[in-house]
Amino acid sequence: MTPRMWLSVVVLAAVVLLACWGMWRGWAARRRRSADAVPTALPAAPADLGLARTDALEAQYVTTTRSGDWLDRVAADGLGVRGRATVQVFDAGVRIDRVGEPGVFVPASALRAASTAPGMAGKFVGREGLVVLTWAADPNDERGLDTGLRTRHAADRDLLVAAASALIEPGTAGREENA
Repeated sequence: MTPRMWLSVVVLAAVVLLACWGMWRGWAARRRRSADAVPTALPAAPADLGLARTDALEAQYVTTTRSGDWLDRVAADGLGVRGRATVQVFDAGVRIDRVGEPGVFVPASALRAASTAPGMAGKFVGREGLVVLTWAADPNDERGLDTGLRTRHAADRDLLVAAASALIEPGTAGREENA
């Protein structure tokens, strides 16, 4: 190899390393900024979830964002990591079991709305293809969170929205919003 080629390889490697370092720093900063959106510990699923209102539905966990801002991804507690999941609605709430990441449990009392949206935070599927659960991880958080899921089968989308909506206490359904 000529010295010019070596120099090109070294410069290219430095640019790639710098880009990776910048992405890592950006994600770490987002994680710190979004830490106030979630409490120190996310709600844990109780031992007794009650009756299952749906079967375990295959889905892709898209992300969790601050409610009303579908681009403001919450990186704290791994909530911003996309991956395969199963989602199931119980009397006690909605359980999302993610592959390779900690599960997410949305207590029925924390659930504010269940609706559909065309996309959120880097995932656009169109035609109201995502199920969005709006909930509050912290009861004192008026803004709340939006968790996006894309069901593997289109028919499961309406089933999931209906089952989750049935958990919402009367009088709170009017607080629905979506991106």
